Amino acid sequence: MTTIGDVAKAAGVSVATVSRALRGVDRVSPHTRERVMAAAADLHYVASPAATSLVSGRTRGIGVITPYFSRWFFATVITGIEKALREEGYHVLLCDLEGHTFDTRLPITQNMLWKRADGVIILNVPPEPDERDLLDRLGMPVVTVGNRQPGWPSVRIDDQAAMAMATEYAIGLGHTRIGYAGTVPTSVSHLQTPFDRRQAFMDVMASHGLEVRPEWTLRCDWTADGAAEHANRLFGGGDRPTCVVAASDEMAFGVMSAARHRGLDVPRDVSVIGIDDHVHSRILDLTTVRQDVEAQGRHAGAIMLATLHGHEVSPSHDEVLGVELVVRGSTAPPAAAKAPATPGPAPAKGVKTRTRGRGVSETLTV
Repeated sequence: MTTIGDVAKAAGVSVATVSRALRGVDRVSPHTRERVMAAAADLHYVASPAATSLVSGRTRGIGVITPYFSRWFFATVITGIEKALREEGYHVLLCDLEGHTFDTRLPITQNMLWKRADGVIILNVPPEPDERDLLDRLGMPVVTVGNRQPGWPSVRIDDQAAMAMATEYAIGLGHTRIGYAGTVPTSVSHLQTPFDRRQAFMDVMASHGLEVRPEWTLRCDWTADGAAEHANRLFGGGDRPTCVVAASDEMAFGVMSAARHRGLDVPRDVSVIGIDDHVHSRILDLTTVRQDVEAQGRHAGAIMLATLHGHEVSPSHDEVLGVELVVRGSTAPPAAAKAPATPGPAPAKGVKTRTRGRGVSETLTV
């Protein structure tokens, strides 16, 4: 088996220089690094990960803490992180906190990360105080995705702006009888997004003088199945909304399925709008507020790499990516509406409205 000494001899440098070059240490000239890399490739030399870690103090692993791994949003964020990290020889160490029920999760522990990761990226999980203390004691850089935590750089969208855009669009079509899918129990303390989106929906409805009816508010576990089960009961009665705004596309899929199961036409009898632009939203013709989920992962990975390479990243760094309204066939004015309500005509199908913050938007013809 080829040794590091063989690589040093072939490249005409010392063993220490080979070690520095392969670890990416700055104290090696580009020309020397290229010569070492070429010699290592020619000799098929593979450094021992354990030995490299002992010498450098680096594992080249980044712990990614997620409340769910099996769900589309989190899996897509992780894909973006992994793509950013692998370009520089780092890999993802997955720490899945999913509990046995929707309103529970596993704790963040030292064994997940100690001597296994060089940094931590946390997806949508506000750490408990003792978990925050643990991460501070470990002394490794932390980046958050999806929610803002004091003292750590973050990448996210404005969840309230996204929900405001969806709700304003429904009202702009002329809907006043609007239901909501996405309320969760207060015990779901490990996720902030459901509460931010619900609050934005209520705020927009109140600003237009519209009632948020409890019987039209669906509480579920943010899955298509859960939303379908609750929406099936909603559509079973005679008094129903003309539009349902869902806090995620997966819940919107469930609402659409329940409506059709009850013999209702989407959008003639009931309009449905979601948030995310899920990978299946286009083929299911769902109107939605699009966020670039994979980009959030790539940006988080880039921030982490910058920190590990010694570049200064402010703890208050808060990168808010834009969202855009994508109008498809699941929404239309209510059947009895004569004209769109304020704030004026909604974008036609095939038009996207993009925002980088609540109340600031631009319209793009596509």
